[in-house]
Amino acid sequence: MFRRNDYIAHESLVSPARQSAQVWRLIMGLTIASGVYLICNQTMFRTLYTWQGKDAVAFAQTLTEGSTPFAMYLMLLSFGFMTLGVAVALRVVHHRGLPAVLGDRRLFVQQLQAVLILLVLINGAIWLLPPWDMGAPLVPNMKLGLWVLLLPVSLLAVFVQVSAEEVLFRGYIQQQLAARFKSPLVWMVMPAVLFGFGHYLPDAAGSNATAIALWAVVFGLLMADLTARAGTLAPAIAVHLVNNVTAILIVSLPDDLSGLALYLSPFNLQDTEAVRAWLPVDFGFMIVSWLGARLAIRR
Repeated sequence: MFRRNDYIAHESLVSPARQSAQVWRLIMGLTIASGVYLICNQTMFRTLYTWQGKDAVAFAQTLTEGSTPFAMYLMLLSFGFMTLGVAVALRVVHHRGLPAVLGDRRLFVQQLQAVLILLVLINGAIWLLPPWDMGAPLVPNMKLGLWVLLLPVSLLAVFVQVSAEEVLFRGYIQQQLAARFKSPLVWMVMPAVLFGFGHYLPDAAGSNATAIALWAVVFGLLMADLTARAGTLAPAIAVHLVNNVTAILIVSLPDDLSGLALYLSPFNLQDTEAVRAWLPVDFGFMIVSWLGARLAIRR
């Protein structure tokens, strides 16, 4: 399924990283990127809390839950600081720019368009087919008119979030590791495991936390495969975008980042059995999306 000969296009992304492929540079770069992200985030949110005055505690709770459109926009758009952090690390430590991580601009746009069109068609067909619920009727969350009105900004916010994660994991980390180590077991698996750790939330997900983290690891491996096959980050960004648009803007869990969703699922993250029963379906969606993206970028 994952053959090294299929990854010839990856060289166009890896080659610029070879001039500064030392592991200590990657560690330094990640430290700088993390610092920029945390400092910018802390500055923005502390400023907002100060403006809220006596309502700061309630405002912080709203942000944590993502229960309003404004809270969701702040959370999603704050991922732009992650992209900024990577850009600073690339310039300071590796003396190269962010565009090299994304890949050839023309090819990036072509692949992004091709994958998005195919995935929208696939997901549209899936949503039109029965069953039309998740074991119980979906719960309306936002009026359709307001949801449509907010949709352009919502899509942009989700794009900022997913592109930041792809720039960090399948862009910076994967490419720097691939420049230093030949084996895909290093440059595919290590970023995927780090991505999985970022999705390990035992306080929120309870006994399903490990299964959800494993889902993220598999997702990271599949996105690494797409990036290596494509020679740009576009397919991974497109798959990630469609996945998160579905989970954030269309049907969200009622207790987790629901402020922009048109509908809510009939169960929440604490409903262990319901979440566990739905995970295989989610895995199926992920595999179909990955295969669809591979089909879209075939030359």
